[in-house]
Amino acid sequence: MSNTALTVQTHSASIENRKIAYRRIGSGTPIILANRFRGTLDTWDPLFLDLLAEKNTVITFDYPGIGYSEGGELPINIKDVAQEVIRLADNLNIDKFHLLGWSYGTFVTQYATWLVQDRVLSNTVIGGNPVGKNEVPLEPLFLELALKPNYEFEDWVSIFFEPASVKSRAAAKASTDRIYQRLDWSKVPSTQEQIERYIAGMQSAAEDSLSVREGYKTLEVPTFAISGDHDISLAVENWFPLLKNAPSLQHFILHGAGHAPHYQSPELIVGYIQNFHNQIKK
Repeated sequence: MSNTALTVQTHSASIENRKIAYRRIGSGTPIILANRFRGTLDTWDPLFLDLLAEKNTVITFDYPGIGYSEGGELPINIKDVAQEVIRLADNLNIDKFHLLGWSYGTFVTQYATWLVQDRVLSNTVIGGNPVGKNEVPLEPLFLELALKPNYEFEDWVSIFFEPASVKSRAAAKASTDRIYQRLDWSKVPSTQEQIERYIAGMQSAAEDSLSVREGYKTLEVPTFAISGDHDISLAVENWFPLLKNAPSLQHFILHGAGHAPHYQSPELIVGYIQNFHNQIKK
């Protein structure tokens, strides 16, 4: 029986005196996933991963100092976090690959894409914003809930879904039930130092020292932004000023959804991602 997101073993890659924890399922062109703020190997929705794995080798990992990874600390510069993605690909002998980032991870994959454009086949950014300065701030409710050590169900709904939607709430219940089958809360980063390192990385992404945002004008790597229409963390509206000046960027908005459209409608979102991959010239 082939591995699934719920049955696959956790492996470690030895990278510069650190052990980077990762899991790998499926077959096909590799796609490396960069996780959200406080995310670990366990916090991905298993159904989303399994659907992706029908067409791709899906690789999830924990950042240094986060989750199941051992040694080192989460870098405070987003460029250095992006380098970890590239080092992992090198360690696993992967030359060319797709990227997928969620939330904090979207800044990681945008930088990784910019750093090794000749190796990245595409970059899918879910529940994210462009690198650089964005005008629409996060809603205060996000910080009120996102920093809690553990999430109750209503916290999941408010952070990642659309509380006002019956459909979204039902999807939240189904998704959290799947995640809780393997979730180890003790691995979820919660210390003040870890939180500050995430925040510092976000600040460095806003500063955009490599001019990644400006680079969208000439970037040839296909990029697919997927947003919920009411994301209390990284507002969908922040993509709009960039779209006319980013010829390789496409944008999809899921109605009645929040920060995790891929958890609310995994079949639909994976279908769009696979169609996006199919458009790319190999």
